[in-house]
Amino acid sequence: MSHSGTWSPYTGGSAIVLAVALFIVTGVLVYLAFRLRHPVEVKRPGKFVGVLLVVILMVSVLAFLVAAGTYALALTQQEGHIIEPGDPITPVTLASAALAFFVIIAMSGRSSFRVAVGSAIVGTIAAPMIFELPFDLIVMGHTYPPTPGALFTLLFFLPLFLIELTSFAMLALSPLMRLSRYTLFCLAGMFLIFAVWAWFGFAYPLAPLPIVLNMISKVLAFATAVSLFLPLVNKSVSPSQGGALDEATISAL
Repeated sequence: MSHSGTWSPYTGGSAIVLAVALFIVTGVLVYLAFRLRHPVEVKRPGKFVGVLLVVILMVSVLAFLVAAGTYALALTQQEGHIIEPGDPITPVTLASAALAFFVIIAMSGRSSFRVAVGSAIVGTIAAPMIFELPFDLIVMGHTYPPTPGALFTLLFFLPLFLIELTSFAMLALSPLMRLSRYTLFCLAGMFLIFAVWAWFGFAYPLAPLPIVLNMISKVLAFATAVSLFLPLVNKSVSPSQGGALDEATISAL
């Protein structure tokens, strides 16, 4: 059986419903951005929780690799040789990751080297997950899993969701991370592109339009992550005084 990409597009009323839902999310995020007057800081986890988050992430990645291998093996056994579709998005993702890493370091100001690099690591890890979490929720019901479909869909996506959520939690390890209106605006921009993509069916990026929309939304996800580390303006306390990523956690990273 041949498929155009790894998931089927939305059609008819389902595409409209998805697009409208994403437009609503965009509107809510823009509203919250205008309402948010000052950046919001989060409570830093202790050393034990920080190391635990890193361990959970590593175990989740290992579980996902095993699940993905099992998924691919079952799919090959049931459908024969699978021809992988082209992937024009990965170079954009890698370039965005490298840029985000160094931009976060550059924005760390007078923070220590350990804090700057640690912040760049957790920010770069979380950045693609900002794209992936809503993306996975959108496409997981439209993939072509092996039989039994529900079981293999859960096998593939559950560890992936755990990776995404753990990556977000790890952002709190950085004393430089804070939620600002710029973060919400960037996130709203990503959902707006998702909404436009959904209006045209949220098809796999084989044609020019889905490719461009995928790329733009991915870049906006990285911009969202970078905006979490924007330096404070007109504040007498240096960011480095706000705390530090503990040594055990950074070593684990």
